[in-house]
Amino acid sequence: MIGRIKALILKEFLAIFLDKASRMAIIVPPIIQLFVFGYAATFDLNRVRLAIFNEDSGALSRELIGRFQGNPTFELVDFLHSEKEINTLIDTQKTLMVLRISSDCSRQAARGESCPVQVLIDGRNSNTAMLALNYVRAIVTDFNQDLMHQQGQSMPARLAVRAWFNPNLESRWFIVPGIIALLGMIVTLVVTALSVAREREDGTFDQLLVTPLPPWEIMVGKSVPGLLVGLVEVSIIIALTMVWFKIPLQGSLLTLYPALVVYLLSVIGVGLMISSFSTTLQQALLGSILFIVPAVTLSGFTTPIANMPQWMQHLTVINPMRYFLIVVRRVFLEGTEIRFLVNEIWPMAIIAICTLSLATWLFRHRLH
Repeated sequence: MIGRIKALILKEFLAIFLDKASRMAIIVPPIIQLFVFGYAATFDLNRVRLAIFNEDSGALSRELIGRFQGNPTFELVDFLHSEKEINTLIDTQKTLMVLRISSDCSRQAARGESCPVQVLIDGRNSNTAMLALNYVRAIVTDFNQDLMHQQGQSMPARLAVRAWFNPNLESRWFIVPGIIALLGMIVTLVVTALSVAREREDGTFDQLLVTPLPPWEIMVGKSVPGLLVGLVEVSIIIALTMVWFKIPLQGSLLTLYPALVVYLLSVIGVGLMISSFSTTLQQALLGSILFIVPAVTLSGFTTPIANMPQWMQHLTVINPMRYFLIVVRRVFLEGTEIRFLVNEIWPMAIIAICTLSLATWLFRHRLH
């Protein structure tokens, strides 16, 4: 029995790696996707295009403008001279926001009154607008604190912020560990989903049927290559995450890898189910895409699950990526031990058992 399974596993590896196209598809795209996601998918704003309409000629307004000019987050695109220019710049998206300082700003501040400062922002992209507004609030708050300190006044309450687990609040620390779960699922799912479909297209599937291998041995033989390929691919991505993106691994690999094996087995079960239904490579690829898109959407990769409608939150409980996403982020950022991740691992184990069992049944059903 073991000899038969080893022979089938070796055959699967040869089918994957002897074909140049398959070899390139497994190795190159995930690495490219890691760099694309790692650099492009970010919630941080690095260059906020800013225009300034300063109607005040006092020193206070010049000092406030200097705070924005000296901040690397903002890119000053123009100084405006009339109110009509505001509409043109925002409508044509030449600037994201306009900072307007009223003509009485310095005089009112000298009398101890509030200085009216208006921010007009392009709200077509609400997420970008909210992030930019937070940057503006931070600069204005620091400016007010420094001004009150110079005048010998003390603020009633001073906010001191300390971020745990991500001291600089870099969104890359949140996104890139999630890419480990995403690419691990994509690679493993595609490898297993194409396994049977490839044999049907090549005409070798009938030869497999006349072998003494029972359906469960065939399932094992087709699962192991996908598992090993997924483990190697994810290991490369983890190494790049730590070395290239310099995201520290606070936890232990001995905590991460057991959860990773369970996660990949659950994905393999789905891939084999897709493979059992597919008769061509095109059908297998289409089935993989139909699973990947909702799985990523319902995993919490980009939007929190708590923000989804209640009925949709219930759908996420059958999504293995939801659980591994929590595991990989907690291990990387918090250094969580495996005993605190049991509630994420056992649902993935149940999903793996159910999908692998159903895939075996479907495969046996398709044989008869």
